[in-house]
Amino acid sequence: MASGCSPDAPAWQGGWVGTHPERAHRLRAGELPAAGGPLRRAGVIVVGSGIAGLACARQLARRGVDDIALLDLEDQAGGNSRGHELGGVACPLGAHYLPLPGPQAREVAELLHDLGLASEQFGRTVWDERHLCHSPQERLFIDGEWRDGLLPPPDGAASLAQYRRFADLVARAQGELGFAMPSHRAPWTPAHAALDALSFAAWLDGHGLSDARLCWYLDYCCRDDYGADSHTVSAWAGLHYFASRHGFHAPGDETAEREPVLTWPEGNGWLSRRLAEPLRERLHLGRTVLRVTEQRGGVELLAWNEAAGAPERWAARAVVLATPLFVAARLLAAPPEALRALKQAHAPWLTANLALREPLLARPGAPPSWDNVRYGSAALGYVDARHQDLDPTPRPPRLTAYLALPQASRAELLAKPWQHWARAVAADLALTHPDLPDKLERIDLCRFGHAMSIPTPGLRGSAALAALHAQRGRVVFAHSDLAGYSVFEEAYTAGVEAAARLSL
Repeated sequence: MASGCSPDAPAWQGGWVGTHPERAHRLRAGELPAAGGPLRRAGVIVVGSGIAGLACARQLARRGVDDIALLDLEDQAGGNSRGHELGGVACPLGAHYLPLPGPQAREVAELLHDLGLASEQFGRTVWDERHLCHSPQERLFIDGEWRDGLLPPPDGAASLAQYRRFADLVARAQGELGFAMPSHRAPWTPAHAALDALSFAAWLDGHGLSDARLCWYLDYCCRDDYGADSHTVSAWAGLHYFASRHGFHAPGDETAEREPVLTWPEGNGWLSRRLAEPLRERLHLGRTVLRVTEQRGGVELLAWNEAAGAPERWAARAVVLATPLFVAARLLAAPPEALRALKQAHAPWLTANLALREPLLARPGAPPSWDNVRYGSAALGYVDARHQDLDPTPRPPRLTAYLALPQASRAELLAKPWQHWARAVAADLALTHPDLPDKLERIDLCRFGHAMSIPTPGLRGSAALAALHAQRGRVVFAHSDLAGYSVFEEAYTAGVEAAARLSL
């Protein structure tokens, strides 16, 4: 991790944390080292210890499969759901919340019960309130003040009419088409395919929805879950964001209720650590897998041990590729046709954890909340890790800021020094908090070059994705990429289902 700063930068400490892009580039280079030494063996090897890989290993262990090895190129399990610590305070590196699961997310609900987050009392699910997002939950800076909630207030009667029209269209889609989370548990119909064939922006335009505030909010939602705006994601994805969960409620709608979410100071790192802990003896971190070769009697892997600086050979009866699908295509010596045919774009992502020496000055309006967003910003705002603290002692906040970057910025994200991105993050936050740059002590940044699959038009309904989702045998796939977009519910369910498709 780097420290200090360049001569023209503010005197902040900080650097890159959490990921090692140079390790992934070993695979891109395509050069396979000669591997000597003993052959390491396991019954099942899971490549990738993100949420899908951890879920798959957990499910296999529950089935009595005990000779499991998980290999991951990073030094910490959890993938996009890892946590961090800054100045002794827990904070997220990636995903920072989990909505309460709906009826189709059965595996996720079972996990949350097992972890003690939920219990059944008198026939209903009761959630441990210590893990629900504390109030106030969200606020938006608009018109010179903070407003409660993230939905911008409509700008007049015509604006409100468009909000209500969109709410009616979402409700109609929920009732007539059907949406679920995970998405494959809702039947896929020609009407879904028609939505999947065009962009969300084109669909909005076709329904006369052009209000600037509404369109900004819908863009924000798409960038938050999909890493791209409404012009890039499909209409199916834009509607799925609302219709698979809580719907959309226009201001003044009496049925409107803020969606309860589970969150922790370290975000979903709380969940990934608890998934990884029972598997700690089976985790082999700092292993960059380079090649996976299916053979007559099993599967062989070639990996690079980053700590030892040497190659390793592994053999197993079966392998689960819990990696992004474009990575799986590079790993397999003979990838299936569906994997070669798949065209899938991924959004680069940047998170920044900021340690402040003192609290920020108050601005007019709603009080500090867990999630804080500025209207009109291309960034996604910030969460305060200390908002979930049970200790009421006043202390400076620990902010985690999120940026979903355009795909064209991926090379810049990898090439530019951390100070460049630290200045960009601080400059954006200073538009809301002018005193922030002078109060900033340290900023730790984490970059994800391919953070999440973008559900572009045609992806969700593609035959290639369906074929990979259903594949059985000694090599199967387990990743949220199989759903065409990246959220915890999809990743966890993919991992559980992959365990059932594996031939042992």
